[in-house]
Amino acid sequence: MYQIVFYIIIVILIFDYLLEQILDYLNATRRSANLPEKLKGIYNEEKYHQSQEYDKANHKFSIVTSTFNLLVLLLFLSFSGFAYVDVIARSITTNYILIALLFFGIIMFASDIINTPFSIYDTFVIEEKFGFNKTTPKIFITDKLKGWLITAIIGGGLLALIIWFYQQTGRYFWIYAWALVSLFTIFMAMFYTSLLLPLFNKLKPLEEGELKTQITNFCKKVDFQLDNVFVMDGSKRSSKANAFFSGLGKKKKIVLFDTLIDKLSPEEIVAVLAHEIGHYKKKHTLISVISSVLQTGITFYILSLFIGNPVLSKALGAEEASFHLGLVTFGFLYSPISTLIGLFMNSISRKNEYAADQFAAENFNGKYLQNALKNLSVNNLSNLTPHPAYVFVHYSHPPLLKRLQFIDQFNQN
Repeated sequence: MYQIVFYIIIVILIFDYLLEQILDYLNATRRSANLPEKLKGIYNEEKYHQSQEYDKANHKFSIVTSTFNLLVLLLFLSFSGFAYVDVIARSITTNYILIALLFFGIIMFASDIINTPFSIYDTFVIEEKFGFNKTTPKIFITDKLKGWLITAIIGGGLLALIIWFYQQTGRYFWIYAWALVSLFTIFMAMFYTSLLLPLFNKLKPLEEGELKTQITNFCKKVDFQLDNVFVMDGSKRSSKANAFFSGLGKKKKIVLFDTLIDKLSPEEIVAVLAHEIGHYKKKHTLISVISSVLQTGITFYILSLFIGNPVLSKALGAEEASFHLGLVTFGFLYSPISTLIGLFMNSISRKNEYAADQFAAENFNGKYLQNALKNLSVNNLSNLTPHPAYVFVHYSHPPLLKRLQFIDQFNQN
């Protein structure tokens, strides 16, 4: 039976790889050497050529990285690599929780080290070539170290508690694990900008001036209480511009990249914020958190039905059952379900983006929102002609041209 599970894992991995290659190929077929008629007025010839070259570079890089990672993982599975790491962890300690922490620590650290050359190439070659990279080697290294530390503390802490719940309650551990992860999800939704983000970026309140005045006036107009508008030094890593909304209730914050302020007019920035406020007004942020909590509960419940089965551990080459090996096998087997859930959530997300666009157009100005979306797309060299299949699988936002067409109907009213 465990051999069947092993082969199912191999089939899933290969299928996922082939699906991604097909989607990437379909996306590549949409490229054109000449500026399409429908993109005139958005891209000029030079910028369009750059966007095509940027897309090609990322496509080729994706083929290399995905192929490499698949081959490494297949070899690791074929030679019982997970079981070997388990043996190493067990030779260091007999504590069940520490064994699991060491196991995942070794796996994740080794994986990150193996993929670091690709990260370096992506950041310092591709992003540098197209004028996006602002990351220095020092920032790259410190980001890595901070990421490892945060993963060890938060990820390790959550994993240790989940395993402890399993030891104490058996198959009913899923209830306690669900509660723990749900509380953590809600906590991070409220305090991420206050606690974690400052470890990587500097945040400062938006200065008094025309932009802040316009933001304040719009918030009053739509009865949106907002005490915190921050500017983040996104330019220390990339020239790409963005903005995001975080927090719940009184902890809500809007964060503007400094690159966004440099590239957009005050009216265009307010239009972007109007879109973000639209998400909050239409309860998208709250629904997203609730949805995440429900998904977590379903996943933990399904895990509880299988985690005690020794077949899961034996499928990875281990002689005895363990929670952490079973968790790895379950992760592989659950990935198709996770993909289907992701497709559904992306479709909901695209619908919500249209609703937020409508809110911004109706309550502020659709023209300014369209200009902002165009400027951001050109600045980021976005692919404006993605294949519909690629959009269906990967896009959480509708393509730019679809959004512009949607907003147009409100500009005419």
